[in-house]
Amino acid sequence: MKQFEQHIPQIQLCKWLDLPGSVSYYKRREGKPGAQPSQVTTKLDGSCVLNQQVVERIGELLSGEFSAFGYEYTTHELKKEYCINKKKVYRLMKENNLLLGKVIRTTGKREFVQFQRIQATKPLEYLCWDIKYIWVQGEGRNYYLLSVMNVYSRRIIDWLFQNNIRQMDVITLIKRINAAHQLQGVILRNDNGSQFMAHRVRNLLKNCQVKQEFTHIATPEENSYIEAFHSILEREVIERHEFGSYYEAKQILQRFFEHYNCHRLHRSIGFVTPEKKWQKAMHTIILENLSN
Repeated sequence: MKQFEQHIPQIQLCKWLDLPGSVSYYKRREGKPGAQPSQVTTKLDGSCVLNQQVVERIGELLSGEFSAFGYEYTTHELKKEYCINKKKVYRLMKENNLLLGKVIRTTGKREFVQFQRIQATKPLEYLCWDIKYIWVQGEGRNYYLLSVMNVYSRRIIDWLFQNNIRQMDVITLIKRINAAHQLQGVILRNDNGSQFMAHRVRNLLKNCQVKQEFTHIATPEENSYIEAFHSILEREVIERHEFGSYYEAKQILQRFFEHYNCHRLHRSIGFVTPEKKWQKAMHTIILENLSN
């Protein structure tokens, strides 16, 4: 058999010699058997993303204070965005040390607020932001509103309203605000939401020379300005409308932000509109710069 095995299959040689096939054994190849796992994942819209993006999304889901999810619950959440099964989710979570029982830690030390109340003396000194759920009755689900407020003028300088808000959406928002207002030296206050704690978000803010402050756990009063805005939004918009669709809700919110910034008098800034307070302060800064 040794003489001919390079040219004729061993099973055929066994037949010629009237020997049972068991005398010739399959030699195991090196490496894992079967096909190599795919390096990409298909989204519901048909596009493909690298598995690393799915891993980052899993990290977002698990980064909440009490979000100790197993791979099956995580799969249920991921299926809202990806065509993925629980076997793949289990493999990705295992490879990245994200399975239930593992400790999830954010990288880098968070800097918590030192003073509960912000004393802002000029525009673009302090910003604060937060996410609020908004129920859309016609679609039977919540959407997410992320608003960014300039504390000195109470002006909402930008916002997002989407079915979910991921770290990439936050990164895009930061870049847009930085392009419009130059955020260097700004102090930004937020709670401990996963979007704000994400490593890439914190790195971008650091690169923009923005100092990020985190409120302490279960202390919304440390982010009172944006919380007060949410109370106004709840009272004047959400409680008075039953939204039939996402697009209807977005249009109404668009009109409200315009009204809030440009027409609604704000008692805490001297019964003027946030836009007027903003414009007056910015005009003063421009004159000071010209005089210098």
